[in-house]
Amino acid sequence: MITPAQTFLNKNKIPYTTYEYDCSVDHDFGRFAASALQIDPNRVFKTIMLHQDKTYVTCIVPVNAMISLKNLARACKIKKLEMTDQATASKITGYVIGGISPFGQKRKTMVVLNDSALNYDEILVSGGRRGFSVGVNPHDLIKALDALCADITEHADAS
Repeated sequence: MITPAQTFLNKNKIPYTTYEYDCSVDHDFGRFAASALQIDPNRVFKTIMLHQDKTYVTCIVPVNAMISLKNLARACKIKKLEMTDQATASKITGYVIGGISPFGQKRKTMVVLNDSALNYDEILVSGGRRGFSVGVNPHDLIKALDALCADITEHADAS
């Protein structure tokens, strides 16, 4: 079954590789994907929806990282962002939680990709359903989604 993410990638002539695995969890989907596929978790990215009022942001960060709401808000030039509840995230994107892809969403949102993605020729993001990821070049993602690229993760203090 072709997902809206694949339809988007095909329509925009973006090369991608598909990765499938049995998804047997109901949370922490990205870490599970990295483990199941035996791929460095720094290359596997999760898609998280945030918002301020009716402004929605699709945030793409490594599965082993935490979002810095402060850094993300600064990058978006938005005063304060908060997590979007699961029902709203599904309604905005057209995807179920654990399968939210940055590609082929129902509604266009601002997209921010963590800059660590640029360390790789290919990163994995959800392909539009649980147990299905697509590997894409991060530069293709940025261009296709008109994404911002910034350091939007928490970092441990170097003290």
